[in-house]
Amino acid sequence: MKRLLLNADMGESFGPWVMGLDHEVMPHVDLANVACGFHASDPDVIRMTVRLAKRHGVTVGAHPAYPDMVGFGRRSMACSAEEIENLVLYQVGALAGVCRAEGLTVGYVKPHGALYNDMMRDPEILAAVMRALVAYDPRLPLMVMATRDPSAPREMAERHGVTLWFEAFADRAYDAEGRLVSRRELGAVHHDPAVIVDQARRIAGGEPLTASDGSRLVLAADTLCVHGDNAESIAAIQAIREALDGLASAS
Repeated sequence: MKRLLLNADMGESFGPWVMGLDHEVMPHVDLANVACGFHASDPDVIRMTVRLAKRHGVTVGAHPAYPDMVGFGRRSMACSAEEIENLVLYQVGALAGVCRAEGLTVGYVKPHGALYNDMMRDPEILAAVMRALVAYDPRLPLMVMATRDPSAPREMAERHGVTLWFEAFADRAYDAEGRLVSRRELGAVHHDPAVIVDQARRIAGGEPLTASDGSRLVLAADTLCVHGDNAESIAAIQAIREALDGLASAS
């Protein structure tokens, strides 16, 4: 069985406003998706987060977003393809500068929020993100959503020479196509740690989930996203880490 890498969104505080429990989450994950200043974070927080990742041997990834601090990057914006390419380059470059100062490099790119969802729906946006990645460093993997049918992003990645990491979510509900149910809908986010851990186990083991329409859904993923913003979610992350390590050793 392939070992799923755990990833988490990090460095989303801003000045005196603290978001997330990065110090508690970092020891349990493999990948840190570090906000680059457009939806959250600031230079001090970015450097602090990079240092924390280095201390725990966690790979740092860029987490670029639309320029939407007020909406936390969860609102779609009418950006042209060239604007998207440039804003991704800008944010990756900012994080790369901090990483270089700390003796690290950016290990991958995972767009945030609305930009992530939009690129999965709109080939033009996905192509713009890939062009930015290739222009910066074509060796960097791009994290994309694991869906029922991943053929379209696979084909585009092959054309651009981009490596994809497919991502699934332990704490989110899925629709029949394997896309995330909108946060506006009831039940879109799982809060029960037992449910979250069970979903993580199913994804890692290639077992079907139950989509929002009741259909069976199998997701082929390379990495699993976890969120840690309260004591219950930290406990769930620890349980997921133990469960995934147990599955990997058993195989």
